[in-house]
Amino acid sequence: MEITDKKRILIVDDSFYMRTMLKNMLLDAGYDVVGEAPDGKTALQMAKEKIPDLVTLDVILPDNTGLDVLKGIKQDNPDMKVVIVSAVGQEVIMNEAAEYGALHYIIKPFSEDKVLEALSNAFKEE
Repeated sequence: MEITDKKRILIVDDSFYMRTMLKNMLLDAGYDVVGEAPDGKTALQMAKEKIPDLVTLDVILPDNTGLDVLKGIKQDNPDMKVVIVSAVGQEVIMNEAAEYGALHYIIKPFSEDKVLEALSNAFKEE
């Protein structure tokens, strides 16, 4: 078995385009994308099964809010890192996300640098 220190990431976004864009960005940067979830239910299931090092999480999901998913992830695995990636930039939601344990909040549209910087910072906050 190959031992690797690649960080494992789960991408949660209802937009296929957004998931693909993030996935390509992360793969190019040397991360290991262990899964993609289009909704909250799948996200919680995959977070449990795959145990990623970090989850990128959209706030608006078809079946659930990202904040509920964030709470669910943290309940199952308090140490899992979560970075919110959302078009919703309302301070109330950003504050709530931070309260529930999100490490960073990236507002769409975003630059690749912004995403990679947020992830790199999240991994430093161990």
